[in-house]
Amino acid sequence: MSVIRASLISASASAVGLLVLAPVTASAEPAAELTDYGNGCVVDPGNSAATLDSLRNRCSVTQQDQIYRDAQAGAVPQGVTDGWVTRPPQLVAVAPALWIGKVFRTGPDGGTLTNRVVGTEAFPADVYRTPSILDGRPAWALNYAPSPTPQVYDEIREISPGVWFGYSWWREGEWPLITAFILAPA
Repeated sequence: MSVIRASLISASASAVGLLVLAPVTASAEPAAELTDYGNGCVVDPGNSAATLDSLRNRCSVTQQDQIYRDAQAGAVPQGVTDGWVTRPPQLVAVAPALWIGKVFRTGPDGGTLTNRVVGTEAFPADVYRTPSILDGRPAWALNYAPSPTPQVYDEIREISPGVWFGYSWWREGEWPLITAFILAPA
């Protein structure tokens, strides 16, 4: 047997031994499961359309609030997003004529945004991660201090991949809720 051939056989046997002895580990994370909040209100990480439909048409205020509390801050939105108001009911019907979403200029740590309002971009805000004023856990702040509406302060969480839910408050007195809203990539 030649020296080269013997070396190849020895190396092959060693590699086979390593393959047999090496533990097998899965690198992929398990798929997130659908969370059912009852009465058709679901968060489905694999189906953003179902999650959007639930938040807009099937979830009660209490369920929306629980979904927000259950969520992590998640990734920050990037680029153009569509937006929908979920409450108060008086704004749900009129908001689409005025506000259709936001444009995020962000990286992994935040950045800035402008709102998509009546065919233009307006009302800039700074975007950064901070404790939620609702529950103290991490959320994305949309701080309108640099805009003509410095009293407005929003916070959002990614409740499902590519779907964010959040609140808009007025920074005076006890910080009354202005609206709750949803964002998703346009």
